[in-house]
Amino acid sequence: MLKTIIILTTCLSIFNVNSKQLSAGWELWYPYQYHNKNSELVGLDIDAFKAIMKQANLPFTIAEIPWKTHLHFIKTGKVDLAMGASKTTERAEYAYFSEPYREETVKLFVKKGTSESIKMNSLEDLIGSDYIIGVESGYYYGEEYDQLIQQHDFKENIIEAIDLEQNVSLFLKGHLDGLLVDPYTMYAFIKKYQLWNKFEAHPLPIYSADIVIMVSKRSSGESVVSKLNGAINHLKKSGYFSSLKSQWITPN
Repeated sequence: MLKTIIILTTCLSIFNVNSKQLSAGWELWYPYQYHNKNSELVGLDIDAFKAIMKQANLPFTIAEIPWKTHLHFIKTGKVDLAMGASKTTERAEYAYFSEPYREETVKLFVKKGTSESIKMNSLEDLIGSDYIIGVESGYYYGEEYDQLIQQHDFKENIIEAIDLEQNVSLFLKGHLDGLLVDPYTMYAFIKKYQLWNKFEAHPLPIYSADIVIMVSKRSSGESVVSKLNGAINHLKKSGYFSSLKSQWITPN
């Protein structure tokens, strides 16, 4: 009888772990995460995340959360997962990282027709210049940026906004000389608001790296990461991510 109770208890414990809904968040980020005209949550990251979770057999809920808040919730365990994330040393202290499911590039976008006149060979050249650059709060722009932002002289040339829409608004009003953003995001934004003659990419290389799913160490175990990795590798081999990218990304 005791053996039966132990087996039953073990089975119930396993069922509870497997049936737990993992929480995730999203933030407005064209063409990766956004609401379409029918108020449906769509985008490259959304499709990829749903496919990964389905393949991994992991039920989940999802809610709109500002990125900086989302990172805090991952750290405290209030939220389990974050898609569309970059791996950093700081985040590794409180989160596990899945295998990458896509890549990301960040470029400097400036006023159309001005990239040749803006003489910059590195982000460090901003120091002491008259250029003001917009970034989004909580976003990762590479190791060089992370080191420079610790310096007061560099911070004077940076303005943080809550999202791309605020940065573009500041740019169009003449308060910014440029902004750091993913080219595909910028293209989708330009296309949506018909801003074809407003922006162009500066040749300065900023940052390029893999994009992963972050898993909270506080609320989830490495078994979740293992399941995510298995699903991601399966979908990679099937060609799913390549096909998905061609559906969502329009060449610039």
